[in-house]
Amino acid sequence: MNNNDKLKSKENESSKTSINWYPGHMAKTKKEIMNSMQIIDIVIEILDSRIPLSSRNPDIQNLTKNKKKIILLNKIDLADEKQTEKWKAYFAKECEACLLTDSNSGKGINQVLKKIEELMEEDKKKAALRGRINKTTRVMILGIPNVGKSSFINRVSKSSKLEVANRPGVTKRNQWIRIGKNQELLDTPGVLWPKFESQEVALNLSFTGTIKDDILEITEIAYELLKMLNERYQEKLFERYKIEASEWETINDSSNPIYDLMKLIARKRGAIISGGKEDIEKTARIILDDFRSGRIGKITLEVV
Repeated sequence: MNNNDKLKSKENESSKTSINWYPGHMAKTKKEIMNSMQIIDIVIEILDSRIPLSSRNPDIQNLTKNKKKIILLNKIDLADEKQTEKWKAYFAKECEACLLTDSNSGKGINQVLKKIEELMEEDKKKAALRGRINKTTRVMILGIPNVGKSSFINRVSKSSKLEVANRPGVTKRNQWIRIGKNQELLDTPGVLWPKFESQEVALNLSFTGTIKDDILEITEIAYELLKMLNERYQEKLFERYKIEASEWETINDSSNPIYDLMKLIARKRGAIISGGKEDIEKTARIILDDFRSGRIGKITLEVV
C-alpha cells in the first residue's frame, strides 16, 4: 500500500503512526546533565510555546527539583498570543518565573537577564559576607531538540558561536559560554525521553520538526496536522491556501474529506505529477513547512 492509499483509508481509523526516534546519545547526555547539576545556580528550561506540554521532557522536573528555575515559552512569534498568556500563567505557579521569548528576534531576552540577576541577588549578598565578592552565576539551559536553545544563547551572549538550524540535533555536546564578567551559561544537547505515553505528544513533536522528518511517514504526519488545523484554525488554513467555503462544502461530505482537502491544496499549489495526479508527498512537505515557518499563521496546538 502506497502513501496515497494509506491516507485514503485513514479517516475512519485511529492514528497508528509509529515513531521510533530515540538516539543512543541521549542517555549519555542525561547523565552529563546530572553530573553538572551540582555546580548550577539557576536552570532555564526552554519550551516551544506552540506545544508547551509536549515539548517538556518529564525527566527535567526531577533533575532540577532543588534548583531555582526560569521557564521560557520560546517561539512566541509562531504561537497564538491568547493561548501563550494562558500557558504563562499555568507555568508561573511552579517556578520562580515564566517568561515569553522569541530568540530569533531577541524579544524578551533582556527580561531573562534581569530575572537571573534578581534571583541571584540574595545569594550574592551572602557570598559577599563570606568574602566572595565576584561570585560567578552558572546557568544551565535545558530543553528538548529544536526549541531554540542555541538561538537563545547566541542572543544572550551577543554572538553567533553556536550553530543554529530549524532541525533537531544541532547541539552535540555540553558547552560553557561566558555572557558577562560573572555569568556563565551551560548549553546542553536537546534530550528527549525513552517512551511517549501519548500518541498526541508524538504527533505534536513531529508537527514542529522535533523528530527528524527522515524517520517519519511524512504524508501521514501532514495528514494529521491538516486534520487538526482544519478543526481549530480553519480560517487561517483556508486563507493561506485560497480555499473557498464552497470548495470545502463540496468535499466535506466525501468519505475522506481531509485527504480530499490535501488534494485540493496540491492543485492550488501546482503540486501535480504526470497524468495530472496530485503529488501528495510534495504537498505534505508544503503544509509542514508552512506551519513550521508561521506562514499559515500564529498557531498553538495545545490549549490549557
